[in-house]
Amino acid sequence: MIREQLQKIREQAAAQIAVMNDTKSLEELRVRMLGKKGELTAILKQMGQLSAEERPVIGQLANDVRASLEADINNKAAALKAAMTEQRLKAEAVDVTMPGKVRRVGTRHPLNIVLDDLKAIFRGMGYTVVDGPEVEETKYVFDMLNTDEGHPAREPSDTFYITENTLLRTQTSSVQIRTMLKEKPPIAIISPGRVYRPDAVDGTHSPIFHQCEGLVIDKNITFGDLKGTLENFAKSLYGNDVKLRFRPHHFPYTEPSAEVDLSCFKCGGKGCPLCKYEGWIEMLGSGVVHPQVLINCGIDPNEYSGFAFGIGLERIAMMRYNIDDMRLLYENDARFLSQF
Repeated sequence: MIREQLQKIREQAAAQIAVMNDTKSLEELRVRMLGKKGELTAILKQMGQLSAEERPVIGQLANDVRASLEADINNKAAALKAAMTEQRLKAEAVDVTMPGKVRRVGTRHPLNIVLDDLKAIFRGMGYTVVDGPEVEETKYVFDMLNTDEGHPAREPSDTFYITENTLLRTQTSSVQIRTMLKEKPPIAIISPGRVYRPDAVDGTHSPIFHQCEGLVIDKNITFGDLKGTLENFAKSLYGNDVKLRFRPHHFPYTEPSAEVDLSCFKCGGKGCPLCKYEGWIEMLGSGVVHPQVLINCGIDPNEYSGFAFGIGLERIAMMRYNIDDMRLLYENDARFLSQF
């Protein structure tokens, strides 16, 4: 009886394995036939009913059936795997004669190019690059920079106020104040970053733009050190033939103060559309740090002095690349940006 059952299991399982076409069904059959609660195990539990002479014979037959089923299942699993691999190769076939897809590689934004150049120039002169918050307190943007109440720069028409005492910074000079409060001289830093002013958008103005301010505080710093630093910077950026012109100006946080012009690097100072036929291009503001600003930051003006300057990154980029509309720097037009 058990012999017939074993033979029947072998024949039925072999027939089912032959027509199977997926590994899941094959695994289910293996568990159903050979598992701990499978049909073959159930039959072997009846071995106790056999005589001592029959048990070795039926035991050997049961082992043969198990070995046969395991071999059939393994062979079928290998065949299904090979078929799936062949099917995937056909489905994922690559035509090596087809032209490849061109990967477009981006370029650096002109503002990033200019900023990286500025950082390299000033780092070469021993400066450190520092950063600060864009949402600032009025004491860092105005009060400690000697810009008192009533100054036009503090008017709501010139400033994005969040509360009465907080605003979007209008200049990165606030980073200079924070640095002087935190560090002792000597100090030599630049502080690039975004600044905000409620200007109407046009070819030369934007409510969001970028500045790079510089500060040096040490003993015996003079206006001559400022001139030498800016000349070295300008020549590194535009070549040794560039000339600087300092015009007296007024800033609340520097005394004396000066606007700095560069000789037009396109026409050599002769006059052209880029410099509006003046031969000079306005570049930046600068000056010797006002003694009151030093006092506000706990620095003795009798022992230390310094200079500061502020450069507009958009202005440098527009001058370098002869860009006549600032809006091009922000519109993300790939036709424009791909030129850089």
